[in-house]
Amino acid sequence: MNHAEQIAEATREIFSSMIMLEVTAKEATKRTDPAFSNSISGMVGLAGTVRGNLSIHLPATVATAVTTAFLGMEVESIDDDVCDAIGELANMLAGAVKTAIDPSGSDIKLSMPSTVYGDTYSLDCLDCGISVQVPFDLDGTEFSVELQLAEN
Repeated sequence: MNHAEQIAEATREIFSSMIMLEVTAKEATKRTDPAFSNSISGMVGLAGTVRGNLSIHLPATVATAVTTAFLGMEVESIDDDVCDAIGELANMLAGAVKTAIDPSGSDIKLSMPSTVYGDTYSLDCLDCGISVQVPFDLDGTEFSVELQLAEN
């Protein structure tokens, strides 16, 4: 299974089972624009036999809708609850992808999740061998999950 398929499968499973939302994967791409507008990104670093990160990028309106479904409470703007929820979502996705890459669970370690958000911000891509971004459709809105990896 390739990385785009791993991301798509993990994302569909986590959204379906943990958030009770159905998402549809679109064709994988490589992110070329480092800038995000009115969005939030949750990130988890990977270290060990590979290094890199897994990120989920959501427009603010999608992030609040996902957090509302995830926590079962109404959320209208990006706040600490949204940051925590998106960080935890990134952590679950990174764990699932790590398991697919490293079935033994001993060769790759994950960092604590972190989030960044704002009206405008940029995230530079790692200079690495693998960079794949999978866009997803959620009720006519879009978000993406990105994996960047380099072998050590």
